[in-house]
Amino acid sequence: MRGPKSSAPVYLALLHYPVVDKNGKTVATAVTNIDIHDLARSSRTYGLEGFFVATPIEALRALAHRIIDHWDTGFGATYNPNRKDALSIVRMAPDLDGVILDIEKEAGEKPVVVVTSARRSPNSVGFEEYRAGLARVDRPQLLVLGTGWGLAPEVMERADLRLDPIEGAGEYNHLSVRAAGAIILDRLLGAR
Repeated sequence: MRGPKSSAPVYLALLHYPVVDKNGKTVATAVTNIDIHDLARSSRTYGLEGFFVATPIEALRALAHRIIDHWDTGFGATYNPNRKDALSIVRMAPDLDGVILDIEKEAGEKPVVVVTSARRSPNSVGFEEYRAGLARVDRPQLLVLGTGWGLAPEVMERADLRLDPIEGAGEYNHLSVRAAGAIILDRLLGAR
C-alpha cells in the first residue's frame, strides 16, 4: 500500500538558526554537504514539493548554492543524474519567515508549521494522528527540523503543531537530523 496522498503540498525546512547548542544557548550552525544531499533525497523520495535550507549567514547560503550547482549544472549533473533530480527541489532562505513567505507565494496561503524535537511535550501530536489528517487538509504543510541540539524555544512557540519525538530502544536519543528527517517522512508519507 502506498502512503497517504496529502491533498496539500508538503515542504521540509532545515533551520540553522535559531537553534540551540548542547548548553541551551541560541546559536547558528554550519550548513553541511551531507545534510543537503540526504534530506533532498528523502524529500524527493517521499514526494515533497520542496526542501528548504535556511540560514541567515550569506556565506553558508553561498556554500549551499555551490553544492547544489555542482549537481545541477556541474560535473555532478552528468556523473549522477539521480542526485541532480533530488537536489532540484532544494531552495534557500535566510530564516523561517523567508521559508513561510516563499511557500505562501507558491501555494497561495501560509503553511501549517509543524516542528519536531527529541524532547517530549505534553501538547505534541502522534505520527499516526498527523498522518491520518494529511489526506484531509488543503493548507500547505511545513515540517521544520533543527540542527545543533534542536530548534530554539522561539521557533517551537511559533509552531501550529509539534510532533511526538522519535524514540529508540533505550535511553540514548540523539539521531542525526538526516536520520530523523528520513524516519519522520517515512512515518508520515511512507507505504504501510
